[in-house]
Amino acid sequence: MRRFFLFLPLFALVFTPIFAQGHEQWQYSDVIRGEVVIDYEPIYAGHIDEEYPLSAEAAGRRALEEMALFFSAMIYGWSFNYEVGERARNIAELLELEPCGEIKWGDPGLKVTETEIRDMNLRVWADYHLNDSQQKRMQVWRTGLIRNAQATGYGPSFLEEYPGWIAIKKTALEDSARAALRAALRGGERNRPKEVTGFISLASFPRYYIDSGRWSVYGRFRVQITNIIPFAAY
Repeated sequence: MRRFFLFLPLFALVFTPIFAQGHEQWQYSDVIRGEVVIDYEPIYAGHIDEEYPLSAEAAGRRALEEMALFFSAMIYGWSFNYEVGERARNIAELLELEPCGEIKWGDPGLKVTETEIRDMNLRVWADYHLNDSQQKRMQVWRTGLIRNAQATGYGPSFLEEYPGWIAIKKTALEDSARAALRAALRGGERNRPKEVTGFISLASFPRYYIDSGRWSVYGRFRVQITNIIPFAAY
């Protein structure tokens, strides 16, 4: 095991080493925290990545990109339109997600606090310091009107054309959101609806792992349903 502080002069983000905070994805009113793990020898959907093996700079750059994605999903989330689907009626299941906002590259609120190399992985912890409007958004996500949901999602095991590492990880995360929405509706609605719209956000950073050769991810979500269309409406 080897620990070090990430120093990449090409990056505009601020890196502040803070070890006292511990390895927990805690959240305060003005700070949220999470960890990402970057594989130095990545293989995605049957494709060896074009930067294989990753340099320290490339791994650090990917860590920042992934952290920005997850912090964006926690603060802003996505609007969604979910067609629940039903095999007996030959109705396909379909989830459409649209980001409600994003953390821009170089955002000064994102600060790396600790890095570590372990088992050919770069592990990076970071804090995101919320401004006033972002704090208000997070307060909405934590109200009693929000449903909690969690599920595992999967990326493809093989693709003819390689869309890039972040695209495959997004695909797995979106599948996790789909499964979480389905589970939330199963537990909260007496009758299966045909279609549901609303908003969904990450409750914490997801956990990625390899399962039978494909990228899998366990995600915890917050769900706000704004409209439910029953089958009876059709």
